[in-house]
Amino acid sequence: MLIKNKSVAIIGGGPGGLTLARLLQMKGVQVKVYERDFDKNSRVQGSLLDMHQNSGLAAIHAAGLLEVFKENFMTGADKTKIMDEDGKVWFSDHDAKSDENFEEEHFRPEIDRGTLRKILLNSLNENTIVWNSHFLSMEKENEGWMLHFKNQPAVYADIVIGCDGANSKIRPYITEIKPFYTGIVMLEGNIPDADVNAPEINTILRAGKIMAFGNQKNLLMGQKEKGAIGFYAGFKADEDWASTSGLNYSDKSEIIQWYKKMYPEWNSIWLELFESAEIPFIPRPIYCMPFDQYWKSLENVTIIGDAAHVMPPFAGEGANMAMKDALHLSECLTSENYSTIKEAIAGYESEMRKRASSAAEESVKNGEIMHSETALQSMLDFFGSFK
Repeated sequence: MLIKNKSVAIIGGGPGGLTLARLLQMKGVQVKVYERDFDKNSRVQGSLLDMHQNSGLAAIHAAGLLEVFKENFMTGADKTKIMDEDGKVWFSDHDAKSDENFEEEHFRPEIDRGTLRKILLNSLNENTIVWNSHFLSMEKENEGWMLHFKNQPAVYADIVIGCDGANSKIRPYITEIKPFYTGIVMLEGNIPDADVNAPEINTILRAGKIMAFGNQKNLLMGQKEKGAIGFYAGFKADEDWASTSGLNYSDKSEIIQWYKKMYPEWNSIWLELFESAEIPFIPRPIYCMPFDQYWKSLENVTIIGDAAHVMPPFAGEGANMAMKDALHLSECLTSENYSTIKEAIAGYESEMRKRASSAAEESVKNGEIMHSETALQSMLDFFGSFK
């Protein structure tokens, strides 16, 4: 095996990095994951993850974790309602869709990010994760790399894999290509104990997902663990909107006034989202890597997930692509079909760029549709095609 007796450093302990660590350890590879979170109890933010058959679920299956996944996914959280700004339901699959069908091509079970992280962490060898490791830089040493961290001593690794997200510090060692702004901002909010704090929205949601469209804007929301609801207000804005809006994202009254001004045509039922959310709200400008990005592969450094191909969330592909990356890279690095590690990395990167480009293009296209004047009808047509 190419990487037998080689030390592998994975920078970042998200779904992609942890999946990669699990898959490599199953082949007997020496792996350490360097994660900037203080410990395993650090809060994992973000919406639920919907796992796709040929990517996220395929990686989970290869990692031997499908049964524990089935025991922990959120039953029914993939059920969807499509609504308009007035609160009218135009589409619902709650009564028609089964709670569980892992054999069905379009079944996309949802799981809380924190729960998935626990599953992956529990699958790793003891002391695989080095917590509180904020990566700073690395330089060549012998045939490998010396890595430097803010909170840890320097360490040597033969192979470095960046799984450190959209603002990756490993990516600049590989390419200077930057992501482009898609023209869309999403303002994220979270409602704890929604049955108490947002009873009307909670009742409409039915522990699933809602996509509401109107006037080139949308509200997207979904069930989370422990009775919470996560939601996003999506709209078109300048790239620097988050810093120039003048909003204090920790001042709920300011955000409520902004919402009333930004969404004046929307029914008052949606106001409950903003009135019930905890602070701070989080503004998220949406970026995407160029569809035609290319770089020459290096001998012992590569990237996966958002570090390699950040894309909008409008096709649900981000985490799935990261886990598919982990699966394919692990296969390449442990394959007998390559004569050098560089060739294995090149094989992975070539396939990854093509696959990610297609997913990113779909995600950008969906983002445009979901923020267009015809968003509601377009989404009804899309969901109707699965009937």
